[in-house]
Amino acid sequence: MDELTATEPSAEDRTLDVDGAEDTPAQLQDVPVQREDATGKEKWHLAREIIETIVLTVVIFASINFVSGRFRIEGPSMLPSLNPGQYLIINKVVYRLHPPARGDIVVFEHPRNPDRDLIKRVVGVPGDVVEVRKGAVYVNGIQLNEPYVLDPGTYSGHYELGADEYFVLGDNRPNSDDSRNWGTVKGDQIVGKAWLSYWPPKEWGAVPHSSYSGVSASEGQGLGSASGS
Repeated sequence: MDELTATEPSAEDRTLDVDGAEDTPAQLQDVPVQREDATGKEKWHLAREIIETIVLTVVIFASINFVSGRFRIEGPSMLPSLNPGQYLIINKVVYRLHPPARGDIVVFEHPRNPDRDLIKRVVGVPGDVVEVRKGAVYVNGIQLNEPYVLDPGTYSGHYELGADEYFVLGDNRPNSDDSRNWGTVKGDQIVGKAWLSYWPPKEWGAVPHSSYSGVSASEGQGLGSASGS
């Protein structure tokens, strides 16, 4: 009777036993290729995200610059309302919706030097009759209440504003180069309305505009306001 004995696997048996495992190195060699592809896709996704972020940032920055501007005040002409060295954000869109109003603090191109920007307060709008009597300002016969003016000075003058003409004054009247010196400002010379002070931190807040109660529109002001919009 034949006996069955346990024997050690022969070399051929071992080869056969590991024959299936011999494919493993080949399979493992494929894995790095797959990982390289995945890594390449990850790099592309990362690059695309960076590009999209840059494009979005540029669009947002351009949009912000379109609707607003940033200006630094130089000189004392708007004291005590605004101080030299103060940084402001200017709304450049608001006057596309409606014309400037009396009491607005605006940034505009100097009528005699378009490369230079000034900041003043609008006192008279198109159609108004502005009269200054020893420093006191009257618009259409009504004296303006200007608590922000510490020293009105002693200047006198009479101005009749035409269509699209704005009369502007600095709050620091004795130290301001304004409409008393070079005349009125045209609507298309106005850059925008001063909106927010953001530097220095102690000056953070809304720009102090004003309004003048009791001043009625003069004849022709409606036409002038439309022209200035």
